[in-house]
Amino acid sequence: MQDSFTRRGLLATAGALALTAPVRAADKEPVFDDSQPTRGVAIPSVQHMDEMAAAPLIQKKVNKLWNDSPTIKEPNALQFTAQGTLLILDQVDPNKVFEVNPSDGKILRTVQTESIHGSGITVDGGGNWIITSTKALQGPPVTLKVDPQSGKTLQKWVTPGWGFYGADRPPRPGMPAETASGGHDVKWAGNGRYWMAVPASGRIFLMDEVSGKAVRSLVAPVNRTHGLAIDGNFLWSVGSDFSQIHKLDSKTGKIVAKIQLDKKNDPAIHGLEIKNGVLWYCDAASGWVCNLT
Repeated sequence: MQDSFTRRGLLATAGALALTAPVRAADKEPVFDDSQPTRGVAIPSVQHMDEMAAAPLIQKKVNKLWNDSPTIKEPNALQFTAQGTLLILDQVDPNKVFEVNPSDGKILRTVQTESIHGSGITVDGGGNWIITSTKALQGPPVTLKVDPQSGKTLQKWVTPGWGFYGADRPPRPGMPAETASGGHDVKWAGNGRYWMAVPASGRIFLMDEVSGKAVRSLVAPVNRTHGLAIDGNFLWSVGSDFSQIHKLDSKTGKIVAKIQLDKKNDPAIHGLEIKNGVLWYCDAASGWVCNLT
């Protein structure tokens, strides 16, 4: 793996997206209209590109552990349980959650949920699952509180900042119209709160579970944030388009370190999780579950 993205290369990749980004140093909490899709939030800014380029590179080896396809076709999110098993959210609609043995990928049980194109899963303080449904059959995308035994939805909230992420793009001839996107990964932070990445908003929110409202947020490093993992006072965040994992200060959102994967040869990064200091990730395109050592 090589740190193949220089500042110049990153800026070229971001292109026009750097022009309309929020500035972190003077950032204020945004207000989103839950009844309307968010549009035109474009990041990374030059500031974020500088941070990505300057962040120390942590060298890691990608270990391809196991692949449960075609049973688990598109693993898009990971969450370890208190018992040491691993939950995998398959984004094939309507989404199933598979509980597996992390040592060999053996499937222990399968739970059908009502999530559509899910992209995040975590376990709350009461043992329930919180799942982000990035798409919706009708209305805006929602975040679900799910019974872990039956898969039934116990409660749901409209995901803040849902909409169309990146710079506004004109319709593409011959292509279907884009659909609005909701939350990507979620991770339980304790004390009734969880982190949630919402690409359309350009934010990573700290959410209150009872109200389903944001307590505060961080400006995301890139447009397509995906997996999240909590590491003490830091938050690991997947920057999918750059094949990077960013280590963020959970108070300021500043990128303090990065891991660079090989975009051509390594499985792509979608879901993220951490156990005993080791990062795990899954690739919804190839089906691989990997860790980094």
